[in-house]
Amino acid sequence: MRYLTLRSLRLLIALAILGLCAFFLNDYLRARTLHTLPHGFKKFSLSDPLPPCARWKEHMPATRDASAYRIYIEARKIWRSKLEWELTLEETTRILTDVRTAASLGDWGARALLAHFYLEGLGPLKSNKVLEPDPYKAVEIVRIAATAMQPWALYDLGVAYEHGYGGANYDPDLAWAYYLKAAQLGSPEAQMALAQAYSAIRRLGEEQIMQQCAYQQGHGGAALELAMTARINNRFEDAITIYQQGVKFGNSDCAAALWFLFEAGHWSNDTEEEIRSLKSLGIFLDHERSKRYKAISERLKINPDLKLSRLDQVLPLPPAKLPQWSGVEDAFTPESNDPPTY
Repeated sequence: MRYLTLRSLRLLIALAILGLCAFFLNDYLRARTLHTLPHGFKKFSLSDPLPPCARWKEHMPATRDASAYRIYIEARKIWRSKLEWELTLEETTRILTDVRTAASLGDWGARALLAHFYLEGLGPLKSNKVLEPDPYKAVEIVRIAATAMQPWALYDLGVAYEHGYGGANYDPDLAWAYYLKAAQLGSPEAQMALAQAYSAIRRLGEEQIMQQCAYQQGHGGAALELAMTARINNRFEDAITIYQQGVKFGNSDCAAALWFLFEAGHWSNDTEEEIRSLKSLGIFLDHERSKRYKAISERLKINPDLKLSRLDQVLPLPPAKLPQWSGVEDAFTPESNDPPTY
């Protein structure tokens, strides 16, 4: 009986040792895996040269299936037609069904939107909810597109690693490696992420270069940042021009900045000297311009996908006179029914 007890004790001790070894080996391998960069990626360093101003469209499939694209666009139009809580159950059901269909047919835009729906859910109310958040499925979709080196997916996968969700373990180094690769391939969101990193260490020249990269691709957030910088530096004409471009890109905050400017003829915190400078540019209180920018800003809060390509025709900057208009629709050209080229 004593022999069996000692034998059992030795066995338990051996198993415990093996368990501890396995635990530490697994922990070691996990740590190595977290900090192992994919082939062709490098760790982001603020001391490295800036990536070139690449354009994301040049790194996407050259063509898209026209029928899948149209299904996706029509679903997106419904999604952007009103605030999400205002959508009916019939509308959210159709949106999800059509986006899934377009994604299954290979449309990358539909896949990106479907990943967003899995991350955030679709339908914020019990009355219109059709999809609960599922970060694992979101990241699964993103990983497939990232394997194909699509810039939007590389950026989204970096976000997942930065915050640690959907099976992407928290790993800032890996996240920034993905941001760098995405920026190198032209993701404007990744370019803006790098701009923020340079801003944090007060390398403002590099920050603005990366913002310009995104701005040149029609990124509204980049326009907002550049306009605010110009305004702070008393370059008011540049600021107003860039805000106008940001409105064309679909940025609600840029439209709001011009709404407030024309509501009073100056911004709320302007000095007398700045007000005189604005007047020299033909900027005065202008209720009609203010009203139009307000309408546009509120519309863009609902649908930031709108691109106001005709803005200068219906809402030109001073000293041009305002033409007649019938509403925000006058400012944008309806989407073409032609097959997409990217």
